[in-house]
Amino acid sequence: MTNSTSSRTRTAVIVCVLSTLALWVAAGQAEDLDPEARLAALGIELAKPSAPVANYVRTVRTGNLVFTSGHIPVQPDGTFVKGKLGGDLTVEDGYRAARLTAVALLASLKQEVGDLATVRRIVKVTGMVNSEPTFTDQSKVINGCSDLLVEVFGDRGRHARAAVGMASLPLGVAVEIEMIVEVE
Repeated sequence: MTNSTSSRTRTAVIVCVLSTLALWVAAGQAEDLDPEARLAALGIELAKPSAPVANYVRTVRTGNLVFTSGHIPVQPDGTFVKGKLGGDLTVEDGYRAARLTAVALLASLKQEVGDLATVRRIVKVTGMVNSEPTFTDQSKVINGCSDLLVEVFGDRGRHARAAVGMASLPLGVAVEIEMIVEVE
């Protein structure tokens, strides 16, 4: 091997190592980013949750776990996303409804804990999908919620999950989702 070849090889190895280190550092910084900063970067603002419409509370904290009640998709204009998947709604419509529901869940969680940075882990998500009997893509619909939780919390947002079809849901909404969260 000539000196110029060995020099180019060393340079290529150094560039490769530095690139790998830069990716690791960037990944570490992304994981440490505050969940509320991530929401802001996504253009998501958490509204103050409205009062429950029946005899329940939005969240219950016991020890270091927060259990949310089922939340439904509320659009920015205050209307609900209604309909049946496999009927008048597509998988994409359901995905957007589940994402909106995740925003509502996060608003209630923030109201309970004060700061989303105290979230250690999203433990479990249960998603109920208003479905026609032949509809079988409930998991693709609830991905709208799961994907947002991972975008906001990184690996702390990865969770166990159930996505099930229902014959109907309150008010005719497309989805209802609840979650269990571990906090500091």
